[in-house]
Amino acid sequence: MTTIKDSVHDHIAVEGVAADLLETPPVQRLRRIKQLGTVTMVYPSANHTRFEHSLGVYHLADRALSHLGIEGQQAERVRAAALLHDVGHSPYSHNIEAILHRETGKYHDDVDELLDTGEVAGVLTDHDLSPARVAGLVGGEGQLGQLVSGELDVDRMDYLVRDAHHTGVPYGTIDHERLVRGLRFVNGDLVLDEGNVQTAESLLLARALMNPTVYAHHVARIAKSMLRRGTERLLRETDVTAEELRRWDDYDLLVGLRGSEATRAYARRLSERDLFKRAVWAERQAVPDELLAADHDDIRELEAAIADTADVTPAAVVLDVPAAPSMRESSSRVLVNGEVRRLDEQSTLVNAIRAAQTDQWRLGVYAPAEDSERVGGAAIRELGLDLDGTRVRDVRRGIHATLDEFN
Repeated sequence: MTTIKDSVHDHIAVEGVAADLLETPPVQRLRRIKQLGTVTMVYPSANHTRFEHSLGVYHLADRALSHLGIEGQQAERVRAAALLHDVGHSPYSHNIEAILHRETGKYHDDVDELLDTGEVAGVLTDHDLSPARVAGLVGGEGQLGQLVSGELDVDRMDYLVRDAHHTGVPYGTIDHERLVRGLRFVNGDLVLDEGNVQTAESLLLARALMNPTVYAHHVARIAKSMLRRGTERLLRETDVTAEELRRWDDYDLLVGLRGSEATRAYARRLSERDLFKRAVWAERQAVPDELLAADHDDIRELEAAIADTADVTPAAVVLDVPAAPSMRESSSRVLVNGEVRRLDEQSTLVNAIRAAQTDQWRLGVYAPAEDSERVGGAAIRELGLDLDGTRVRDVRRGIHATLDEFN
């Protein structure tokens, strides 16, 4: 048994298959992938990694299994899946995942080929565990897969409290111990036991508050957009393949960006935090509905049109259209008077949080500081944004009046 001191869960005892998996290269690679990607541009202390998060998920999975009375090979499969659930992550975590999915058709939880060969497969088979079944649990398959990937999964419980701890933002602080103790299976569904409606609401509320403050902070979004642009160009103009890049770590990607003339400027800006500025920051009601459905090619065409109108190079315009707000946690199931109910059917708080998420949604157009005024005006016209006079003036001034801290 190995005991590891953790900043969130104190001492974590790692044993069995997890102890042997810990030293494999795919798991050790997670030490070099930051949990929050470009959020470190906003919160300098948010340098925690996917490795320590994976340890935390393993720890909470172990606690949940003990509480649920699940033992033997079943439990070992879940522990293995918990520790391995993030080995499929690409550099900078989720920041470039959409690009690699377009190129490879794979998301970070598509880990079958990573578990089926090499040292990880050897460890699993040595412990009489099927790599395919462990990969299935990582993808949320079956009853026990809900513990690793589901509405009430231990992944979510760890990352919220860990991200809050390392950013210093209090909103993600949840009672993960009570959440674990409240878990039970009813007819194959993972639910929270009687008296835990507010516990489920706290998970939902924490996620909703962390999103605008941490995960979707405008500076992190700008840096992420620039990283994506640089990564796309690296794949387009060098011999690097998406399959190869998918297995890199953060340092590999930054070195790759620095090593190509086509992407060197992005690497410099990201390394020196010389980021683009907001030229437009538009609320949901100001954005035409059809713009929300724009795909990757549509967005590139709109960027080119904005650049042409503003008389700047296409590389000086980034259009950032977030997905519509969603709350997977709202479908969590809770026991109320002996009946299993969805949280969004039981809690009046869910609708309020949905409304708040819509209010927080913003479309962004980013450009170098010296171009932001021209790009902002051009974007308003080309995108058909319905902004009132005050907002137009703010945009054309680079919206300095509304910039918050860390811009």
